[in-house]
Amino acid sequence: MDLMTPSFGLTFWMLVGFGILFFLLKKFAWPMIVGMISKREEYIQEQLSAAEMVRQDMGRLQAEHHKLLAEAKEERDAILADARKVRDKMYDDAKTKASEESRKIIEEAKKAIHFEKMKAVTEIKNEIANMSIEIAQSVLQQELSDKKKSEELVEKLMQNIDLN
Repeated sequence: MDLMTPSFGLTFWMLVGFGILFFLLKKFAWPMIVGMISKREEYIQEQLSAAEMVRQDMGRLQAEHHKLLAEAKEERDAILADARKVRDKMYDDAKTKASEESRKIIEEAKKAIHFEKMKAVTEIKNEIANMSIEIAQSVLQQELSDKKKSEELVEKLMQNIDLN
């Protein structure tokens, strides 16, 4: 049982050794350890502060990113709206121009048809006049071939003429 209970001398020297070790540690090592721990604590605190600043910067950058993205979307929408307006204007202009051209073509066609109609009517009138002259010539030749009939015709015409 001696192994379980140490003797008084051993305990005394262990306490003296521990006291000397404690004194030396307290005098030389403890300030260095505390200084290193406080430096480490300051370093960790600085890193936490820097991480917080980075997090805030990231939040600010993310907000700027969202703002720029919203502005880009607005600008895209404005450009698309302008493009639609230009497209609609071009379509309307082309439609108006086509309508104007078709109206001009129809007017020119109507004029051409009227001109051709008048030309045809004139030709028919001229043809009828020529035929009437030819018929009158042949009738007069037959009527005037006989001298007696020709004299009667002349007298009849003379009576119809009013000499005022």
